[in-house]
Amino acid sequence: MHIPDGFINVPTSVGFGAASAGSLWFSLRRAADYLDDRRIPLAGLVAAFVFAAQMVNFPVAAGTSGHLLGGVLAAVLVGPWLGSIVITVVLIVQAFVFSDGGLSALGLNVFNMAVVGALGGYLIYSLLGRVLPSTRTGLTVAAGVAAGTSVVLAALAFSLEYAIGGAGGASAGTVAAAMVGVHLLIGIGEGLITGLVVGAVLSARPDLVYRTPLAVAHG
Repeated sequence: MHIPDGFINVPTSVGFGAASAGSLWFSLRRAADYLDDRRIPLAGLVAAFVFAAQMVNFPVAAGTSGHLLGGVLAAVLVGPWLGSIVITVVLIVQAFVFSDGGLSALGLNVFNMAVVGALGGYLIYSLLGRVLPSTRTGLTVAAGVAAGTSVVLAALAFSLEYAIGGAGGASAGTVAAAMVGVHLLIGIGEGLITGLVVGAVLSARPDLVYRTPLAVAHG
Protein backbone atom coordinates (compact mmCIF):
# COMPACT_ATOMS: atom_id res chain seq x y z
CA MET A 1 0.00 0.00 0.00
CA HIS A 2 2.98 2.33 0.44
CA ILE A 3 3.32 4.36 -2.75
CA PRO A 4 6.91 5.12 -3.85
CA ASP A 5 8.21 8.39 -5.30
CA GLY A 6 7.36 8.95 -8.96
CA PHE A 7 4.50 6.45 -9.10
CA ILE A 8 1.84 9.18 -9.08
CA ASN A 9 2.43 12.51 -10.84
CA VAL A 10 3.06 15.77 -8.97
CA PRO A 11 -0.35 17.48 -9.46
CA THR A 12 -2.22 14.44 -8.16
CA SER A 13 0.21 14.02 -5.26
CA VAL A 14 -0.16 17.69 -4.31
CA GLY A 15 -3.95 17.54 -4.49
CA PHE A 16 -4.30 14.50 -2.27
CA GLY A 17 -1.54 15.82 -0.02
CA ALA A 18 -3.60 18.96 0.56
CA ALA A 19 -6.64 16.81 1.38
CA SER A 20 -4.57 14.80 3.86
CA ALA A 21 -3.21 17.96 5.50
CA GLY A 22 -6.75 19.28 5.91
CA SER A 23 -7.88 15.99 7.41
CA LEU A 24 -4.94 15.98 9.83
CA TRP A 25 -5.70 19.53 10.94
CA PHE A 26 -9.36 18.67 11.55
CA SER A 27 -8.42 15.43 13.36
CA LEU A 28 -6.08 17.32 15.68
CA ARG A 29 -8.85 19.72 16.61
CA ARG A 30 -11.41 16.96 17.20
CA ALA A 31 -9.01 14.65 19.08
CA ALA A 32 -8.25 17.45 21.54
CA ASP A 33 -11.86 17.23 22.73
CA TYR A 34 -11.40 13.77 24.27
CA LEU A 35 -7.63 13.35 24.67
CA ASP A 36 -6.72 12.55 28.27
CA ASP A 37 -3.96 10.91 30.33
CA ARG A 38 -5.39 7.45 29.59
CA ARG A 39 -5.64 7.89 25.83
CA ILE A 40 -2.09 9.19 25.33
CA PRO A 41 -0.20 6.02 26.43
CA LEU A 42 -2.78 3.82 24.70
CA ALA A 43 -2.24 5.77 21.49
CA GLY A 44 1.49 5.13 21.84
CA LEU A 45 0.95 1.40 22.25
CA VAL A 46 -1.38 1.30 19.25
CA ALA A 47 1.14 3.23 17.16
CA ALA A 48 3.88 0.75 18.07
CA PHE A 49 1.68 -2.22 17.16
CA VAL A 50 0.59 -0.70 13.83
CA PHE A 51 4.17 0.31 13.02
CA ALA A 52 5.39 -3.26 13.52
CA ALA A 53 2.48 -4.71 11.52
CA GLN A 54 2.99 -2.35 8.60
CA MET A 55 6.68 -3.20 8.32
CA VAL A 56 5.73 -6.65 6.97
CA ASN A 57 5.24 -5.88 3.28
CA PHE A 58 4.01 -7.99 0.36
CA PRO A 59 5.10 -6.91 -3.17
CA VAL A 60 2.17 -6.12 -5.48
CA ALA A 61 3.07 -4.43 -8.77
CA ALA A 62 5.56 -1.94 -10.21
CA GLY A 63 7.19 -1.05 -6.90
CA THR A 64 4.05 -0.89 -4.75
CA SER A 65 3.46 -3.10 -1.74
CA GLY A 66 0.65 -4.42 0.41
CA HIS A 67 0.49 -4.87 4.19
CA LEU A 68 -1.83 -4.67 7.15
CA LEU A 69 -3.16 -1.14 7.72
CA GLY A 70 -4.29 -1.06 11.35
CA GLY A 71 -6.50 1.97 10.79
CA VAL A 72 -9.72 0.51 12.14
CA LEU A 73 -7.94 -1.06 15.10
CA ALA A 74 -6.48 2.33 16.03
CA ALA A 75 -9.79 4.12 15.52
CA VAL A 76 -11.79 1.62 17.59
CA LEU A 77 -9.36 1.76 20.50
CA VAL A 78 -8.52 5.47 20.68
CA GLY A 79 -11.27 7.07 18.61
CA PRO A 80 -11.41 7.90 14.89
CA TRP A 81 -9.68 11.29 15.07
CA LEU A 82 -6.81 10.18 17.30
CA GLY A 83 -6.64 6.91 15.36
CA SER A 84 -6.17 8.83 12.12
CA ILE A 85 -3.39 10.86 13.75
CA VAL A 86 -1.71 7.67 14.98
CA ILE A 87 -1.65 6.23 11.45
CA THR A 88 -0.34 9.52 10.06
CA VAL A 89 2.52 9.60 12.58
CA VAL A 90 3.41 6.00 11.76
CA LEU A 91 3.53 6.81 8.04
CA ILE A 92 5.68 9.90 8.60
CA VAL A 93 8.22 7.94 10.64
CA GLN A 94 8.29 5.13 8.08
CA ALA A 95 8.84 7.58 5.21
CA PHE A 96 11.55 9.70 6.81
CA VAL A 97 13.41 7.09 8.85
CA PHE A 98 12.93 3.84 6.93
CA SER A 99 12.22 5.14 3.39
CA ASP A 100 9.04 3.05 3.37
CA GLY A 101 6.88 5.02 0.94
CA GLY A 102 8.10 8.03 -1.01
CA LEU A 103 8.31 11.48 0.56
CA SER A 104 6.53 13.03 -2.41
CA ALA A 105 3.81 10.40 -2.01
CA LEU A 106 3.40 10.87 1.74
CA GLY A 107 0.15 12.79 1.32
CA LEU A 108 -1.22 10.01 -0.89
CA ASN A 109 -0.28 7.34 1.63
CA VAL A 110 -1.81 9.33 4.48
CA PHE A 111 -5.00 9.79 2.50
CA ASN A 112 -5.31 6.09 1.71
CA MET A 113 -4.45 4.72 5.14
CA ALA A 114 -5.30 7.44 7.67
CA VAL A 115 -8.29 9.04 5.96
CA VAL A 116 -9.87 6.18 4.00
CA GLY A 117 -8.46 3.39 6.18
CA ALA A 118 -8.96 4.82 9.67
CA LEU A 119 -11.77 7.37 9.31
CA GLY A 120 -13.63 5.54 6.55
CA GLY A 121 -13.19 2.23 8.33
CA TYR A 122 -14.50 3.66 11.58
CA LEU A 123 -17.58 4.95 9.78
CA ILE A 124 -18.29 1.40 8.61
CA TYR A 125 -17.71 0.14 12.17
CA SER A 126 -20.17 2.70 13.52
CA LEU A 127 -22.81 1.77 10.95
CA LEU A 128 -22.42 -1.92 11.71
CA GLY A 129 -22.64 -1.11 15.42
CA ARG A 130 -26.16 0.22 14.85
CA VAL A 131 -27.24 -3.06 13.26
CA LEU A 132 -25.39 -5.65 15.34
CA PRO A 133 -26.04 -6.21 19.05
CA SER A 134 -24.14 -3.91 21.44
CA THR A 135 -22.33 -6.85 22.98
CA ARG A 136 -18.73 -7.97 22.98
CA THR A 137 -19.43 -10.38 20.13
CA GLY A 138 -21.33 -7.79 18.11
CA LEU A 139 -18.62 -5.15 18.42
CA THR A 140 -15.89 -7.67 17.69
CA VAL A 141 -17.61 -8.70 14.47
CA ALA A 142 -18.22 -5.07 13.54
CA ALA A 143 -14.54 -4.22 14.06
CA GLY A 144 -13.36 -7.22 12.05
CA VAL A 145 -15.67 -6.60 9.10
CA ALA A 146 -14.89 -2.88 9.08
CA ALA A 147 -11.15 -3.55 9.18
CA GLY A 148 -11.28 -5.99 6.27
CA THR A 149 -13.46 -3.65 4.24
CA SER A 150 -11.21 -0.65 4.95
CA VAL A 151 -8.24 -2.42 3.37
CA VAL A 152 -10.14 -2.92 0.11
CA LEU A 153 -11.38 0.68 0.19
CA ALA A 154 -7.82 1.93 0.62
CA ALA A 155 -6.71 -0.19 -2.33
CA LEU A 156 -9.57 1.25 -4.41
CA ALA A 157 -8.51 4.77 -3.39
CA PHE A 158 -5.00 4.07 -4.60
CA SER A 159 -6.36 2.66 -7.86
CA LEU A 160 -8.35 5.87 -8.37
CA GLU A 161 -5.27 7.99 -7.71
CA TYR A 162 -3.28 5.95 -10.19
CA ALA A 163 -6.04 6.25 -12.79
CA ILE A 164 -5.95 10.05 -12.33
CA GLY A 165 -2.22 10.59 -12.38
CA GLY A 166 -0.37 7.29 -12.60
CA ALA A 167 3.22 7.48 -13.84
CA GLY A 168 4.37 3.95 -13.09
CA GLY A 169 4.22 2.53 -16.59
CA ALA A 170 1.60 -0.13 -15.90
CA SER A 171 -1.99 0.31 -17.04
CA ALA A 172 -4.59 1.50 -14.56
CA GLY A 173 -6.54 -1.72 -15.00
CA THR A 174 -3.50 -3.89 -14.28
CA VAL A 175 -2.61 -1.95 -11.16
CA ALA A 176 -6.21 -1.93 -9.90
CA ALA A 177 -6.61 -5.67 -10.42
CA ALA A 178 -3.34 -6.40 -8.63
CA MET A 179 -4.01 -4.04 -5.73
CA VAL A 180 -7.61 -5.03 -5.09
CA GLY A 181 -6.91 -8.74 -5.57
CA VAL A 182 -4.02 -8.81 -3.12
CA HIS A 183 -5.78 -6.57 -0.60
CA LEU A 184 -8.88 -8.72 -0.61
CA LEU A 185 -6.69 -11.44 0.89
CA ILE A 186 -4.88 -9.03 3.19
CA GLY A 187 -8.27 -7.70 4.29
CA ILE A 188 -9.28 -11.14 5.52
CA GLY A 189 -6.16 -11.30 7.67
CA GLU A 190 -6.63 -7.73 8.88
CA GLY A 191 -10.24 -8.44 9.80
CA LEU A 192 -9.30 -11.51 11.82
CA ILE A 193 -6.42 -9.80 13.63
CA THR A 194 -8.48 -6.69 14.39
CA GLY A 195 -11.39 -8.77 15.64
CA LEU A 196 -9.15 -10.84 17.90
CA VAL A 197 -7.41 -7.80 19.40
CA VAL A 198 -10.63 -5.82 19.91
CA GLY A 199 -12.36 -8.87 21.37
CA ALA A 200 -9.49 -9.43 23.80
CA VAL A 201 -9.51 -5.80 24.92
CA LEU A 202 -13.29 -5.86 25.35
CA SER A 203 -12.97 -8.96 27.52
CA ALA A 204 -10.22 -7.58 29.74
CA ARG A 205 -10.68 -3.78 29.72
CA PRO A 206 -13.78 -2.65 27.81
CA ASP A 207 -13.23 0.85 29.20
CA LEU A 208 -10.17 1.19 26.95
CA VAL A 209 -12.29 0.93 23.81
CA TYR A 210 -13.51 4.28 22.54
CA ARG A 211 -17.16 4.92 23.43
CA THR A 212 -17.94 1.31 24.29
CA PRO A 213 -21.63 0.66 24.97
CA LEU A 214 -22.28 -0.36 28.58
CA ALA A 215 -23.91 -3.55 27.31
CA VAL A 216 -20.47 -4.88 26.43
CA ALA A 217 -19.64 -5.32 30.08
CA HIS A 218 -22.44 -7.86 30.27
CA GLY A 219 -22.16 -9.29 26.77
